[in-house]
Amino acid sequence: MILQRFGRLAAGAAAALVLPLTGAGAASAAPLDAVELYYDASGLPDYQAEATQAAANWNNSVHNVHLNSGGAATIIMHETTGGGSYTQTDGHGTGDIYIDTQQVAEGNDPTRIIAHEIGHNLGLPDHYEGPCSELMSGHGPGITCKNAMPDAQESAQVEANFANGFVTVRLPEKHIYR
Repeated sequence: MILQRFGRLAAGAAAALVLPLTGAGAASAAPLDAVELYYDASGLPDYQAEATQAAANWNNSVHNVHLNSGGAATIIMHETTGGGSYTQTDGHGTGDIYIDTQQVAEGNDPTRIIAHEIGHNLGLPDHYEGPCSELMSGHGPGITCKNAMPDAQESAQVEANFANGFVTVRLPEKHIYR
């Protein structure tokens, strides 16, 4: 993989040097491959569509990390009853998400909850004091908040968090975000 990336970088650098000399249009460097993360939402039997939408929201907001259903999942989603939704994660693509069915029954938007918890798995902390437009404000704005999209700052932070790829080994320390 490293050799493939090096080869692409070298080819891109060569093209960037040669194209201006040949009179061709300006070269645009192709981005490195996105980090492919896999999630398993089979533990959310009541919220399959919401999990798919939450992942799509992140995929539409960031470019260097991509969430896929299935595969060798490193993000595992579960339903729980009571205690609040939370995530136990290393903050870099590996963790367990727990969605509280009681929170949903109280009127909290399940797509927002799942997207918020995915945000923790992508390295974002809670910011409960934030407005509804901030996904990581979580339940802070109340049950009327239905925004399930990260804002520009949250997306930029995830881009920075994954700029150097994916950590393939589980880190010994995980954080729990409630």
